[in-house]
Amino acid sequence: MDISEHELTRMTKEMDELNEDQGLPQMQHAAQEWTEAIKDQLDHKRKGVTSRRSFLLGIGAVGGGALLAACGSSTSATKSKAVTPVAPTSASSAQLDDLHIAAMATSLENLAVYAYGAGIAAAKAGKLGSVPPAVVTFAETARAQHQSHANAWNSVLTGAGKPKVTATDPVLTPVVNAKFKSVTNVTELAELALLLEDTAAQTYLAGISALTGSSAIELAGSIEPVEMQHSAILNFVLGKYPVPNAFEPTALARPLSDYTRL
Repeated sequence: MDISEHELTRMTKEMDELNEDQGLPQMQHAAQEWTEAIKDQLDHKRKGVTSRRSFLLGIGAVGGGALLAACGSSTSATKSKAVTPVAPTSASSAQLDDLHIAAMATSLENLAVYAYGAGIAAAKAGKLGSVPPAVVTFAETARAQHQSHANAWNSVLTGAGKPKVTATDPVLTPVVNAKFKSVTNVTELAELALLLEDTAAQTYLAGISALTGSSAIELAGSIEPVEMQHSAILNFVLGKYPVPNAFEPTALARPLSDYTRL
């Protein structure tokens, strides 16, 4: 390990405090806002009425001139030519696309929880040689944060009437399992964890540009920096520059179209 236990302990503590003070509240707020918006839309759909937002969109589509003409027409003409605003048909499709991305993100978070758990178990069983306690503490902290991310995404999915995603990413899981079989020390474990964190961060970056809802974007945006912080600390552990790229790439991002179980 290329940093001292004291340094790693300090970084882990700062990471956890920053998450508790900023990341976690923002993430929970975004998840709640998104869930409420979904429930409101579903409720309006069940009742067969147009939401206020859709109504305003419909008014805008009609246009000011058409409204003035309607106001100047007779009562009978108004009744016979009344226009009922209709929400764009693409709205439900866009929302479903956002939920597909949520499912993908959940599966990645589940994989991180699984991988960190396996690494912690191997370290405690003495399978990785001498493992500093600070490494285990970092892994436990990162795993807990990934679990909270998965919980946030799943709360949105269940709020939309979809099942929880409990599986790990179906494409990456075999890759992680294969790599984990060859892990024999802390350095190799950190390399594997770094690959997972970079993949998650880059998938979130790609997802932010693909998401359509403001709350969905806020949720992904509140989680991506946490994954990048995990990566920075792992780079420190490996003796690498903590932020190797001036701009985060997306080469490792999982294709967002891969997860369409919903």
